[in-house]
Amino acid sequence: MADFHQNGNIAQFHDLRCRPVEELEYELSTFAQTRKISLILPCLYSELEGPALRHILDELAKVPYLHHIVIGLDRATEEEYRHARQYFASLPQSHRVIWNDSPRMRALGDRLAEQGLAPPEPGKGKNVWSCIGYLLAQAESSVVAIHDCDITTYSKDMLARLVYPVAHPAFSYQLSKGFYARVGNGKLNGRVSRLLVSPLLIALKRTIGDRDYIDYLRSFRYPLSGEMALRMPLLPDLRIPSDWGLEIGVLSEAWRNLGRKAVCQVEIADNYDHKHQSLSPEDASAGLNRMSTDICKAIFRKLAADGTVFTPNVFRTLKATYYRSALDLLEAYSHDAIMNGLEMDRHGEEKMIEMFANNIMTAGQVFLENPHETPFIPNWNRIHSANPSFLGDLKAAALADDADYAPV
Repeated sequence: MADFHQNGNIAQFHDLRCRPVEELEYELSTFAQTRKISLILPCLYSELEGPALRHILDELAKVPYLHHIVIGLDRATEEEYRHARQYFASLPQSHRVIWNDSPRMRALGDRLAEQGLAPPEPGKGKNVWSCIGYLLAQAESSVVAIHDCDITTYSKDMLARLVYPVAHPAFSYQLSKGFYARVGNGKLNGRVSRLLVSPLLIALKRTIGDRDYIDYLRSFRYPLSGEMALRMPLLPDLRIPSDWGLEIGVLSEAWRNLGRKAVCQVEIADNYDHKHQSLSPEDASAGLNRMSTDICKAIFRKLAADGTVFTPNVFRTLKATYYRSALDLLEAYSHDAIMNGLEMDRHGEEKMIEMFANNIMTAGQVFLENPHETPFIPNWNRIHSANPSFLGDLKAAALADDADYAPV
């Protein structure tokens, strides 16, 4: 059954959970005959050392409709890249491991830096951006899905439900966003979405008034999920943030480029858990501390681009309004946890709210003091315009690395 959330009128689908995954996979295999489906896996080498990724690969090995899998490998030495090649060799599908730290890839980055087009910083955003560039150069796929490599409860069902709305030839959706209940090990999870994004959007609406963009973001049940699927024509013009604002940034780009009817969300799992970031209260450059600031900046930048005027007084009011809204929601979350027999650290979550409130002010100050900040990586249309050979050179570098560095 499909329904439409009260804010933003974004279609959201629940009924796919009621269908056997074999039916979905059969249809997707049919769609894939004319619409090839690829998957991007942004990956740190350290994730090869944990159990989650091995389970993900075991599940992906059973997927019949994938045309190609691109693994973007970050923070890897030559020896580790060779090992990663062997590690991912268990995948029966066509796949490519892109070594983002290879000499060839670094040389390509230097070329972009000379033109002022290099990604501002390494990270998941740059990793995904590079993988998209490779798929654009390959020019074979019609649909691309993206999900993380640390999902401990992964099932191939998740991927089928995620890609179905954008792979179906009779549907007009260009972006499909996954959502799910954030419960794991008897605990209520999803801290940043529950304690930052939801109350921040409520506070923004109370502080600056109604905005269609705020209603749009509020329509997503889990806006920070890393699971999304997109049709390829959207990708050349997609501006990807290089910081922790990736998920919000992609939704903002969909808002900029697409109508609401071209965006949907789909429930992909009953149970979802992954590696949890540390709070890092003493280090503003790490963990949820850094993530919360980057997310706030991403939202403020988009609202400013739509004409909202921010001042120090606005941010002070926003902080106070956020704090009250977050505490009100925390009360409801506490009751929800009790009703469902889940654990919740009430004291710890209040401390987190206090940190997020301070980071709203930090993000606001950075936003006001750096009006020319451009954290977005240039989109691939701009890269191609400035350097028409670059996409081909990126693909050639990935193929050359594959040929020169055999698995150990």
